[in-house]
Amino acid sequence: MSATVVLDSGPVGLLTNPNATAIPIAIRNWLADLLLAGRRVILPEIVDYEVRRELVRASRSSALRLLDSLVVQAEYLPITTAAMRLAADLWAQARNAGVPTAAGAALDGDVILAAQAITLGVPVVVATGNPVRLSRFVPSQDWTTIAP
Repeated sequence: MSATVVLDSGPVGLLTNPNATAIPIAIRNWLADLLLAGRRVILPEIVDYEVRRELVRASRSSALRLLDSLVVQAEYLPITTAAMRLAADLWAQARNAGVPTAAGAALDGDVILAAQAITLGVPVVVATGNPVRLSRFVPSQDWTTIAP
């Protein structure tokens, strides 16, 4: 069984790009191929928030419509108390190890995303544009390397 694909904000940002240029077309085709192959694709609530807040700020209505359609295509994963408590543990572990993932006062969406993925309780891979920052917590790959 193939790992569940958990989307990070980088790929979701590309998926919400309404332009018909090479990268947005490629990532939309990639997502369609994953879904056609029967792969479970997850949109974590923290990622929806990270992408949505900027789209709202910039009044990008067509991109917001694409994000809303992604919520229907992928499985939406709400933030839970268990995920937030695990995120606090991950954040503290990273700080104590001297490898913080965000500035001291930052909410740190990366650890929340990792915790959401871990609490699924199934094999996962986070589809991202920067696997290094997440791979210390959860299996992560550049989205272009994840096959359907």
